Amino acid sequence: MSDKFEKDRFYLNPEFLESSDARSVRILSEYYGPLQRIKRNKIEDTIVFFGSARIQSKEMATKALKDASENLSSQEKNRLKQNLKMSRYYELTRELAYKLTKWSMTLKNSHHRYIITSGGGPGIMEAANRGASEAGGPSLGLTISLPHEQSGNEWISDDLNLTFHYFFMRKYWFLYLAKGLVVWPGGFGTLDEVMELLTLIQTEKIKKRIPIVLFDEEFWMNVVNWDYLVEAGTISQDDLNLFKFCNTVEEAFDYTTSFILEHQLKGPNF
Repeated sequence: MSDKFEKDRFYLNPEFLESSDARSVRILSEYYGPLQRIKRNKIEDTIVFFGSARIQSKEMATKALKDASENLSSQEKNRLKQNLKMSRYYELTRELAYKLTKWSMTLKNSHHRYIITSGGGPGIMEAANRGASEAGGPSLGLTISLPHEQSGNEWISDDLNLTFHYFFMRKYWFLYLAKGLVVWPGGFGTLDEVMELLTLIQTEKIKKRIPIVLFDEEFWMNVVNWDYLVEAGTISQDDLNLFKFCNTVEEAFDYTTSFILEHQLKGPNF
């Protein structure tokens, strides 16, 4: 086959594929490409961890504070101290991911069940993939190309770093396979993810029953005034039953696994 003939085929033409006219082709690629990888690795379902990319490991935060220059402003020193305080979430994420992975590996199935899945970046995402890796199990990273954030941490399993351009396709794969979610302290991205999830369940666009953990009740009660939303009539009292606050790894582990075992999470969105 001549080079000229190859260049004439649109599906091999980078200029066409990167054009606005081929956007639908790129979107379909972010459906069928991940689907092929997921099937190839025999992944049946997942437990998704959402949380801040900015939260450091205790080791990293401790070193940064120790190595800090004496000439740092009080504001910068306070920031480093806060990073160390927040690092506990990294370590707790790592621990919970480890425990859930060990639990999932006890289930008898020809496919991989309840695989820890993160956004693939640093912070809480890294901690989730790290905990699963340390437990000896696979983990998924649904990464996305962003200008100011690391993409694809070192703890994601081989062949399971799925890179996206479109946020909405990445969100689709987060939720389509999910049979449990743990939401850790985070910023705009985490809030966007958890609110979209709750909206889809509230409006019954997602019909499967999913255990949703909001980790650290104090954090989430400070970030969102849930009771005022009920009082104002913008959500119902029953909507608060869509999730559960958990404050310890043991509580989050017991709630998630008990919910999964009780409901088996079969449904039209499976």
